[in-house]
Amino acid sequence: MKSDDYIRLENKYGASNYKPLDVVLSRGEGIWVWDVEGRKYMDCLSSYSAVNQGHCHPKILSALKEQAEKLTLVSRAFHSDQLGPFYQEVCERTKSHSVLPMNSGAEAVETAIKAVRKWGYQEKKVAPGQAEIIVCENNFHGRTLTIIGFSTEEQYKDGYAPFTPGFKIIPFGDAEALEAAITPNTVGFLVEPIQGEGGVIVPPTGYLKSVREICDQNNVMLVLDEIQTGLGRTGKLFAEEHEDIESDLTLIGKALSGGFYPVSAVLSNKEVLGVFKPGDHGSTFGGNPLACAVARAALSVLFEEKMIENAAVQGKYFQKRLKEIKSPHIKEVRGKGLLIGVELFPEAGGARKFCEALRDKGILCKETHTHVIRLAPPLIIQQNELNWALERIREVLTKG
Repeated sequence: MKSDDYIRLENKYGASNYKPLDVVLSRGEGIWVWDVEGRKYMDCLSSYSAVNQGHCHPKILSALKEQAEKLTLVSRAFHSDQLGPFYQEVCERTKSHSVLPMNSGAEAVETAIKAVRKWGYQEKKVAPGQAEIIVCENNFHGRTLTIIGFSTEEQYKDGYAPFTPGFKIIPFGDAEALEAAITPNTVGFLVEPIQGEGGVIVPPTGYLKSVREICDQNNVMLVLDEIQTGLGRTGKLFAEEHEDIESDLTLIGKALSGGFYPVSAVLSNKEVLGVFKPGDHGSTFGGNPLACAVARAALSVLFEEKMIENAAVQGKYFQKRLKEIKSPHIKEVRGKGLLIGVELFPEAGGARKFCEALRDKGILCKETHTHVIRLAPPLIIQQNELNWALERIREVLTKG
């Protein structure tokens, strides 16, 4: 079968809830992927940061195979020999006190919402049914009904009402707006350190530090969604480290498995996750032995192979060189580490045609918010490989 055949099958039998670029991939290794015709591409999306460690990392693959041959699932009705070590290693690596494993990023967000609300009622003594969580405009935290209810992207909400109440929306990057929005019923502030899906929007320097102080002053739990920005993507383990703060709850997923398996987690202190008692919350697959073994290996290689440090060095170089491109289409290049957005002027006609042109030159990336090209290669990428990509990006953006 050829690419067109596979695409026709998807269009015939699948729901039309995605609009992928027309490339059918069949193999991946490191920063490279190959389509069914054998054409080779540099992956500059990393599955939305799920494959920070590169495709099919051999150590993670080995952990997956070894565990899959022994035990994959016991549910949480029983203990496993992988869950405790997973807890310990995650907490020690991330300086957390407690962890609650789930599967998808959206599940981690939902878990945090439940935990913060329950903390608000039990510990802050908010009146029943009155807990408020503050979120930001242009946010992206997932696709569940509760989460889309506090999105400001109308397409995400169209046709799905009524929505879960209890959320207040403020501008992103505006600490004063947060302070003004807090009431005695506010239990949490849920925010992305950098808005990835929203267009790689980086808040002003000092924003997170101010947010941390405001939350402390008002007994509000700071919840950082680091599902895309975490685990090395920005050149630090977590994006919060760029401002030397610690959240009350940190949400991780995607790269927690290196792309091998759906694994997510809520990292927190005992005060918040301690509100859960047996039967309050759970997941059949959450924390299963296979997931734990994969996540342990995925975390290990990030540190052992100095991928986080490499992301800082290569990300700085990549941004610098991108900013040197003289193109009438480029409005701004922004980002942190290897999470980079190239925003184009509206007159350029949208980012998708540039992503299609880059595909034809062997680079895979994706548009976001119509006018932004998101560039996020695996954290193992090297300077000579970036130079290869930059030649092609320059050609497309100066001639497109």
